[in-house]
Amino acid sequence: MKTSYLGQDIPKLGFGLMRLPTLGPTSPSAAIDIEQVTAMTDRFMARGFTYFDTAYVYGNGNSEMAARDALVRRYPRDSFQLADKMPMGLAKTQADLRPLFETSLARTEAGYFDFYLLHALDQEKYKHSETIGAWDFLRQVKAEGLIRHAGFSFHDTPEVLEEILTARPEVEFVQLQINYADWENEDSRAQSRRCYEVARRLGKPIVIMEPIKGGFLADMNQEVMGLFKAVRPDDSAAAWALRYAASLDGLITVLSGMSNLEQMEDNLETMSSFVPFTDGDRLVIDQVMDILSNIPVIPCTDCRYCLDGCPQQINIPGVFRLVNDYKVYGNLTGSRNAYNWVTGGGGKASDCIECGACEQACPQHLEIIDLLKEAAAILE
Repeated sequence: MKTSYLGQDIPKLGFGLMRLPTLGPTSPSAAIDIEQVTAMTDRFMARGFTYFDTAYVYGNGNSEMAARDALVRRYPRDSFQLADKMPMGLAKTQADLRPLFETSLARTEAGYFDFYLLHALDQEKYKHSETIGAWDFLRQVKAEGLIRHAGFSFHDTPEVLEEILTARPEVEFVQLQINYADWENEDSRAQSRRCYEVARRLGKPIVIMEPIKGGFLADMNQEVMGLFKAVRPDDSAAAWALRYAASLDGLITVLSGMSNLEQMEDNLETMSSFVPFTDGDRLVIDQVMDILSNIPVIPCTDCRYCLDGCPQQINIPGVFRLVNDYKVYGNLTGSRNAYNWVTGGGGKASDCIECGACEQACPQHLEIIDLLKEAAAILE
């Protein structure tokens, strides 16, 4: 008999509200297409899924307000779970914690958060959280009934994760980046398998983020798709990635950052009739990883944390996506044409002034300055 755990009965597909559809060019401040988000929310709820994830920094607050308009104002509060996050990069002192939290409550009008997280902890942010009393604050707002469960999202090594969970046994859950591309990748800060094993060993249930690695695992070349279709001809590449993550034990849910109704429908079809991974499926993924390991792509997850502080307004994730498209598909003309369209109003890779703000914000710890130089050499 399996031991019950926090979130065991929550459906295993969560709606990540970071990459919502917009009405114009994609940027942190772009106006969200609330009509499409509302339709997506209705489809999600109608199929029996209930977990929504937003954060103070997503879309410069637009994501939280979209959660208000599409979800909170339209559905009974006890019919869904809403997760939100404390922006540790903005919480400079203890005095900042309450106003930041109350801003999120006001934007969402949720009344309380079912799951509340310290956002994007790494070793530096963990030390900062201790300095400003962030854990005491979580304990206080939980006592006030303003949050139900407290945890953190994480971007660092398994050793740092164990350090935090050992020092803070009151943590109720942890949000980890887990996908098949990062599962055995010792060069990645994600190190999915080892972080997962640390959390499981210490008895913490897990919310999975980036199961499709920022969309990278949704767009595969013909060789990879041939492997997938030979086994499950009706499944998309995204479905394979989602099933891989959702087949793990001890999960609260698996977040997918769905950006349109088409992605929503594909994810709902996968998870409404969920089929756990088989040994044969794992052999296919081993073959896929052999192929991907020979393609030197940029491991950007399109989190967009790098954008707010860029004085040149370079669409860094968009540029990196086009570099990866070229590397995976080999269509240089197509990638350059797309690049010229994306950067037509400015913000070329070569405009970088090497201030380093992006690298400080990047949870993947990418060497963005050098990568932009590579992008300029390819695409310009």
